[in-house]
Amino acid sequence: MILKSYYKEIKSDPSIVPKLDSFIIDIARKSGLNPEKFNNLSLAFSEALANSIVHGNKCDPSKVVKIKVEVNESKIVIRIKDQGKGFDINSVPDPTKEENILKESGRGIHIMKSFLDELHYNFCEDGTETVLVLTLK
Repeated sequence: MILKSYYKEIKSDPSIVPKLDSFIIDIARKSGLNPEKFNNLSLAFSEALANSIVHGNKCDPSKVVKIKVEVNESKIVIRIKDQGKGFDINSVPDPTKEENILKESGRGIHIMKSFLDELHYNFCEDGTETVLVLTLK
């Protein structure tokens, strides 16, 4: 059962990403998220949001990113939806493989997975939804 829900819609402007850190941390604090998880949440949220703006919407100012946060008794679920065409998750190179270690990009999904309890993607005709899940305690 959802106890609290939050919603925000933003333009596809990468400069907005740092400004939304306080939005997500304030929700986390109000929801009773273990403070030791704040940094993990902040980093994963910022990475997912940046990916939606840059890779999903290609920084197109006419496109928006929708952020929905749902909190229940045990977890916080963040849904970030862009208007992009999606991607093949299986084609994303493993950043821990020797041939990818020195690459300057390609670590975002790996990093998010290590910080979250769950990370998955919903691909639909009108965009890609990134779902981040973190247990409260």
